[in-house]
Amino acid sequence: MKKRWVILDKQENQKTDELSKQLNNLHPILVRLLVQRQIDTKEKVKAFFKPTLKNLHDPFLMKDMDKAVSRLDKAIKNQEKILVYGDYDVDGTSSVALMYSFVKTYDSNIEYYIPDRYKEGYGISIESIEYAKEQGFTLIIALDCGIKAHNQVAKANEYGIDIIVCDHHRPGDTLPAAYAVLDPKREDCDYPFRELSGCGVGFKLIQAYTQFLNRPIHDIVKYLDLVAISIASDVVPIVDENRILAYFGLRVINNQPRPGIEATILQNITLKKTDTKEIPFTSIFNKEITISDLVFTVGPRINAAGRMDTGRNSVKLLITESLDATLNIGNKIKQYNEERKTKDRETFEEALQMIKKDDSFGNKRSLVIYKPDWHKGVIGIVASRLVEQFYKPSIVFTESNGLITGSARSVKDFDIYDAIEECESFLEHFGGHKYAAGLSLLPENLSAFMEKFEEVVQRTITEASLHPEIEIDSEILICDITPDFYQQLNLFAPFGPDNMSPIFMTTMVYDDGHAKQLGNNGNKHLKLNIVHRTVSSYPIPAIAFGLGDFYENVKDSKHFNICYHIEENIWNNNTTLQLNIKDMQVYVKKKD
Repeated sequence: MKKRWVILDKQENQKTDELSKQLNNLHPILVRLLVQRQIDTKEKVKAFFKPTLKNLHDPFLMKDMDKAVSRLDKAIKNQEKILVYGDYDVDGTSSVALMYSFVKTYDSNIEYYIPDRYKEGYGISIESIEYAKEQGFTLIIALDCGIKAHNQVAKANEYGIDIIVCDHHRPGDTLPAAYAVLDPKREDCDYPFRELSGCGVGFKLIQAYTQFLNRPIHDIVKYLDLVAISIASDVVPIVDENRILAYFGLRVINNQPRPGIEATILQNITLKKTDTKEIPFTSIFNKEITISDLVFTVGPRINAAGRMDTGRNSVKLLITESLDATLNIGNKIKQYNEERKTKDRETFEEALQMIKKDDSFGNKRSLVIYKPDWHKGVIGIVASRLVEQFYKPSIVFTESNGLITGSARSVKDFDIYDAIEECESFLEHFGGHKYAAGLSLLPENLSAFMEKFEEVVQRTITEASLHPEIEIDSEILICDITPDFYQQLNLFAPFGPDNMSPIFMTTMVYDDGHAKQLGNNGNKHLKLNIVHRTVSSYPIPAIAFGLGDFYENVKDSKHFNICYHIEENIWNNNTTLQLNIKDMQVYVKKKD
């Protein structure tokens, strides 16, 4: 699908000029990038480039935090039975691992509960409340869920069980009658940062309890690896507090990873443990683990257990203290992930065939598709792939326990949660975020929902949101790309939503004659050596995934334009800079 290139402000402005004078050692292009990201004072730059735990917000600014800490302290002092409850995805299971590990150091009467995706569904289940009553639990700490669990909380209250909700999803018009509701998206909550992950909200609770005990925050830094994984996997903005949490979480993963994370990395990323003295950064591995590694390798494997079997295996992986034991669990989860990929691939192909047969598809601005026997654990992944393929707000439905259950994914600048909310009269349950949501409805309401959802999308989506675009941060020359430039660029990490790895553009380049197509079919990707025609520069290696069809426009030293990330490529223990090309265009000489 052809993408529009949108070049961000190329003009030097007063703020850029002023900041450049104060940061005279920083490349001018990178100064411009800082200003584009509203990091426009020397003080902001210092906080951005050198995150510190001192800049974390006071957890007691969150509504109900004092109540939550008081209730947790009472339970610990009285050695009450505490049940830690969480969703079955990465955010939920990492949240449970964090809270369980922390509270267990104070109260051994603690268990964790992950609902069965197929029997209980998303969120706090009535089955779990009944289990808590039967087993004598008096406090439930619910993480990454609960903000709409009115009936379940009411049932717990009836049984004399208190619930502390730690959620980050949008609340409904009213809050459940829990003992405490921690959610920075509450309308009556003045917490300075609204975009925490579910695990991030859980961390704020243990941070608050640590402060309550007059203990230093360094006592709980070891849990930030779990927070970093949740931030990466739940695709929350990596700005403000999330940037600090992710930064220190990555340091934990690279220096002292818990056995479960270490096993997952060693089993699934091509690397080995090494002596930190042998490499220029601090990591026990032979490459630095980044947010990208968490998004594409670690997160999906932790997720796989909840998708294909039970999320309890993911929690067990994350809390087990023996590396040998976690390797065994990791092997099982790795197998689940292979099964997940097979189901994902099969479901996506079936979806494509169904869309191909739908004569009305071309006139619709949404994509809603249903097959009752699709695996519930992969429909969210398939919805994301359909968005990539067709660039329309997409919902994939299957059937589970008598309900039609779906996962929704959106396109840039379209709030799919709001769109689904307009269809609430047809739904049994829904929840989520701007770009991802889950929902369920009775079978007899599916057709009416699909019609209403399409009407809402037709009415509210903008034309621009229906066409994929690439935001280009800056135009640069190939000769600008030096090891020193890349080292300075790395100060912007960790990268993620609202602080993405910069995309650069260079025009009128050509391949030095070594371009070739790669891939299973021999032509899916391109490998090139890029040279800038108008500026003297050495060729720089480049890889263009999925752009193999552009080969005819590259061979014979034809000129073209590229937009790309700059990255390191490690091969045979040699590290070189390369361009990761995101898109290519035929160069057209401008008329005078």
